Amino acid sequence: MPKHNLFNEILSIHSTKRTVKQQRIVEAAISLFADKGYSNTSTAEIAKVAEVSEASIFKQYGTKDHLLLSLIVPYIREFFPSMANDALDQIISNGDSTFEGFLRTFLHNRIEFIRGNKEIFQVLIKEVIYKEELKHEFLPYVSDLIVPRLTKLIEAFQERGELADIPVDKILKLVFGFIGGFMISRFVLFNMDSIPDEEIEEAITFVMDGIRHR
Repeated sequence: MPKHNLFNEILSIHSTKRTVKQQRIVEAAISLFADKGYSNTSTAEIAKVAEVSEASIFKQYGTKDHLLLSLIVPYIREFFPSMANDALDQIISNGDSTFEGFLRTFLHNRIEFIRGNKEIFQVLIKEVIYKEELKHEFLPYVSDLIVPRLTKLIEAFQERGELADIPVDKILKLVFGFIGGFMISRFVLFNMDSIPDEEIEEAITFVMDGIRHR
C-alpha cells in the first residue's frame, strides 16, 4: 500500500463514541477500503465482513460516500493541523533555497500524497464543491494554519528579490488557486493516476513566469 495511505492510519484509531454495530461497520469498511480500494468495495462486502445487514449500513450512513466521509472528516478534523505542519516542514527542508525549488518540491510531495489517497481526494472534492457545511469545516484550517506560514515564506522570497512586488494575498490566490485547479483537473476530472514530470515542469514555469521578479 502507498506510504501515506489514510485508510491504514485511520484503521489504527479506535473510537469509543460509536455503538458496537457502528464500530464493526467502520472497521470492516476501512479494512476493505485499504485492501481493495474504495471503488472496488461494495456495501454488501462491508456488511458481510461486519456481520450486519446491508440495510443497517444504509440506515446508519445512507450511502457509501457518506460512510467514507464519516470516517475521514473526524480524522482530518483531529489530525489536519499536525499533518499540514509536518508536510510543510518536510517540503521546506527538502526543497532548494529558491521559491521555484519550494514549488517543485511542494507539487511532487502533494501529488505523491494524492496518488496514495486518490479515491478519498475525489470524494472530498466532490462533497466540498456541493456542500457548504464541509467548506465551513475545512476552510478555517486553511486560513488559520496554512496561509500564515505560506505568507511568511513568500514575504521572505520577496525580500530576497526572487518574487515580484505583488501583494502576498494575491500571490497566494494566484499560485495555490492554479495548483488546486491543476490537481483537481488531473486527479478528479481526468481521473489520472499520476501527473507526468513534463506537465509538472510546465506548471512550474507557468506559475513562475507570472510572479518572478523581473
